[in-house]
Amino acid sequence: MARAFVTGAAGFIGSTLVDRLLARGDEVVGWDDLSTGLAEFLDGARGNARFRFVRGDTLDRAGMTAAMAGCDTVFHMAANADVRFGTEHPEKDLKQNTIATFNVLEAMRANGIRRIAFPSTGSVYGEHATIPTPEDAAFPVQTSLYAASKLAGEGLISAYCEGFGFEGWIFRFVSILGERYTHGHVFDFYKKLLANPGVLDVLGDGTQRKSYLYVQDCIDAIFLAMEKARGKVQVLNLGHESYIDVKRSVGWITKALGLAPEIRYGGGARGWIGDNPFIFLDTARIRALGWRPKVSIEDAVIRTLRWLEANRFVLERRR
Repeated sequence: MARAFVTGAAGFIGSTLVDRLLARGDEVVGWDDLSTGLAEFLDGARGNARFRFVRGDTLDRAGMTAAMAGCDTVFHMAANADVRFGTEHPEKDLKQNTIATFNVLEAMRANGIRRIAFPSTGSVYGEHATIPTPEDAAFPVQTSLYAASKLAGEGLISAYCEGFGFEGWIFRFVSILGERYTHGHVFDFYKKLLANPGVLDVLGDGTQRKSYLYVQDCIDAIFLAMEKARGKVQVLNLGHESYIDVKRSVGWITKALGLAPEIRYGGGARGWIGDNPFIFLDTARIRALGWRPKVSIEDAVIRTLRWLEANRFVLERRR
């Protein structure tokens, strides 16, 4: 039986991961300061004797070191994922993404833990000329503070793997969709349409192209990679084998809601500073291990929307 430590345990992906770890029989210590994570997401886990929740901040290295004692694997899911408004608070990305990752690594070192899984982002590739973008693509100039801070975290993990004998799995995600989703375009569009069903304001010109991945498919890939991809540092892209533009997603969402609003595009190829107008990753490396996504992008969008409809409290809790 493994004993996992999960930072960001009350978040969208973190809480889903907690449930999956418990379902396969692991013991889990969840760590979260509940600044953006929601305690309700851990209601099911709290009823499991193999789960223990500790409320704490990843900037509290001493507290995290104590809570991590006895674990053998760390899933470092906590991060500031506020990409759109990163230029309004650049220090937040540095502290919550880069320094927090350093603290996690030091807590691991103090406890003799050497296995870490880390969700990075496909945004580290910037506006790359190679599409789909493979893991060994040369890095261009970084375009967002979020991606820059995540790339710094990747570098720290790689250095600890080399210097201290850690084993790391770095996952470069596309945007993740599914139950417990609390920010992103589906959230934003649904909230706007509830407020005004007749009009939908959309950032950019609607031609931005992105790939998405259903959260359970994402966790399937993480588990498979940690089982089969071995070595000091494994870097794997996670995403769907297809992509969509914003206009298509808008169409799916409005149709599912039975609405025909006026769509007002803000204009320009980017929705905000640092927004990459085309993210599509080469996932040959994870597919070579036998992984394939089970849920289409359209189904993932609709499942996310239906969950938000059934859990409107999230719209108020996450502004």
